Amino acid sequence: MSGLRNAPGDTVQARGVGGRSEHDRRQRRMLIGVALLFFAPVALSFYLYYAHGAWRPIGRVNAGELIDPPRPLPALALPLALSGSPAGSTSPTFLRHKWTFLIWADGTCDNRCRQTLYETRQVRLALDRDMDRVQRVFMAAGACCDRGFLEAQHPDLITVRVTAAAAPLAQHFPGLEEPGNGTTDRVYLIDPLGNLMMAYPPGAKPKGMLEDLKRLLRLSHIG
Repeated sequence: MSGLRNAPGDTVQARGVGGRSEHDRRQRRMLIGVALLFFAPVALSFYLYYAHGAWRPIGRVNAGELIDPPRPLPALALPLALSGSPAGSTSPTFLRHKWTFLIWADGTCDNRCRQTLYETRQVRLALDRDMDRVQRVFMAAGACCDRGFLEAQHPDLITVRVTAAAAPLAQHFPGLEEPGNGTTDRVYLIDPLGNLMMAYPPGAKPKGMLEDLKRLLRLSHIG
């Protein structure tokens, strides 16, 4: 009968294997938990922003007019009015990778246009450390441009000369007429994937734009 007994070393070894197996399971559970803590907020933000666009926090109202569904904008290389680039044109993807305030106005930029440029500049500056996630684009239709004013007051502004090449882009913007002579007093907001998603009516308050943008930047992990 004694020959049927396990040797003491066999018992220790068996327990050791079981212990390591349980330890491995605990390690795997811990890693999964850490991964969920990291990825869950990202997944939730993408779901709320893209998959469930109708979601709104209670008591929250957008200052801008939501464009539902968002309109994907075409990739176009357009001529720059104030060109610091040897090519003299934008990248085809210049409306991607960042949140974009787009102003479409007459290139001479009257007092209303200048006020809009000033307000969008101040909104961007008010974002502080998130400022670099946002860019401003001025689509200058008609006669263009007061180079001295734009370079002195708005050095961060991407100024695009509107020509017939902009027609495929213009058709996606509500309230906009044919490029070349069409202007609008609205400010448009484009997401980092190149989707037109919001429009602000003439006279929209900068505070409302800032609140909208802060909320979107907080929810979104793109751009």
